[in-house]
Amino acid sequence: MLIIQKFGGSSLASLEKLRRAAELCLDARREGHDIVAVVSAMGDTTDDLLELAHRISPSPPPRELDALLSTGEQQSAALLAIMLESLGQSARSFTGWQAGLFTCGGHGDARIALMLPARLRSALNAGHIAVVSGFQGLDGAGDISTLGRGGSDTTAVALAAAMEADRCMIYTDVDGICTADPRLVENADFLPAIDYTDMLRLARAGSQVLHSRSVELAMEYGVEIRLLSSLTGAGGSVVKALPEEERPAFAGVTRNIHDSTVTLVGRAVDAGTLSALVLMLAKEGVMVLGGSVEEGAVSVKVAPEQLLPTLLLIHAHIFG
Repeated sequence: MLIIQKFGGSSLASLEKLRRAAELCLDARREGHDIVAVVSAMGDTTDDLLELAHRISPSPPPRELDALLSTGEQQSAALLAIMLESLGQSARSFTGWQAGLFTCGGHGDARIALMLPARLRSALNAGHIAVVSGFQGLDGAGDISTLGRGGSDTTAVALAAAMEADRCMIYTDVDGICTADPRLVENADFLPAIDYTDMLRLARAGSQVLHSRSVELAMEYGVEIRLLSSLTGAGGSVVKALPEEERPAFAGVTRNIHDSTVTLVGRAVDAGTLSALVLMLAKEGVMVLGGSVEEGAVSVKVAPEQLLPTLLLIHAHIFG
C-alpha cells in the first residue's frame, strides 16, 4: 500500500514535533506500507522569510521571492530525512522539481501542469521513505515557482493522484474538520466526513483547513483526503464524495479576514438562509454591510471588529 503523508508547518515547528512526524512515518512503514511524506516549512519560517525580504525591499522581485520562500520546505524535507535516518530508517529528501512537479502560471501562485514522479518510485523501490518539499515546482523557464499559501496540500494530493496512492493523509494541529475553527468556536461540532463540494466552498471562503486547489484536485481525481492531528492521534475527518442524502443541511461556517465576510455552507443554504441570518444579526446589534448567495453558500459582510462576533452568532444560530 502506498500512503502519502503531508505534515503542515505546525506539525514540524520544533524538533520534538519533527520527531513525532518521523514516528508517524515509521509506524506506517512498519505496517509494510510505502511512504511519501510531503512537508511544509517549519512553524513561522515562511512568514519570517517574507519579513526579511520586505525589510530589504518593499517589492521583492517575484522570481527571487519564490527562490527564497521555497527554501523553507527544503529545510523541512532534509531535516525530516535526517530524523528518519537517525531512527534507523533510510530516507531521501527531494525538492519539488526533483520529485517531478512542473508548473505553469506566475510566481507565487503557480498551478501544477505535470507530475513525473519517477525518482520517487525509484526511491520507494530501494526501500527509502521519500520526503518531498511541498509548495514548489519548476516552471517552463526552468525557474522555481511556488503554489501559494497552503500549496503543500496541493502537492500531496497531486502526488496521490499521479502515483495512484491508496491513502492521502494530511496532518495538522487540529483533530479533524469541524463546523467552525475549533480555535475560535469552542463548541464547534466534529465532522467525521465532509463532501468535496462543501469543503471546497469553505476553503474558498477563507477556511484554512485545506488549500482550495488541493480540494479541486481531489474532486477531479477522486482522491479521498483524511485530515487528522499529528499530536493527538485522533481518527480525523475524511473529505470525499458523499451521497446527497448523507450531506448535512449545514456543513460549516468560516470567516475571511481579508474581505471581512462570514460564510455559511451546506446543502440547504439558499437565499432564504441569507435573509434569516441578516434578521438574526440585526436583532443582535450587528449591521450587515452586504450579502451574497451562490449555490450551497451565503456570505455576509460586516465591519472588521464584528467579524468574530458574527461568526460566533451564526454558528450558535445554526448549530446550537
